[in-house]
Amino acid sequence: MNVIFLHAFKLSDSITDMLMLSRRSRDYENISDEFYQQLNDYKKRYANEISKIGIEYFYGSTASAFKNFIEAFDVDCIAYPKDYNFKALNKYSIDPKFLTERSGCEVVYLNIMTLHVQENLIESRIPEAQLQKSNA
Repeated sequence: MNVIFLHAFKLSDSITDMLMLSRRSRDYENISDEFYQQLNDYKKRYANEISKIGIEYFYGSTASAFKNFIEAFDVDCIAYPKDYNFKALNKYSIDPKFLTERSGCEVVYLNIMTLHVQENLIESRIPEAQLQKSNA
């Protein structure tokens, strides 16, 4: 399995912006070091299940351009967290749902659960009967 994290940008109407497509490398500066570290951790943890994991930017605003993008990356499925909430990086950012809904590619919504377990090592060593007495 390959995993691609995506952010979509509409193309600028400015000819100057179009000529300076090298600015795309600046878009990667929007990604925190912590996110890159988390990707590296997932690569190591799921090395047997995930062949590649990475970040890509899509530049365009039409369904046909997006279809070409997903074909180029051989995408079988698009996944969103169930509580997905789009956050723009800049004025050209567009919500990818606008494109994925029209792509013809299967879209799934993931129920992401985070479990936080607090463990108090002192209390865990006290027998249940003693713990009840001390709380009385």
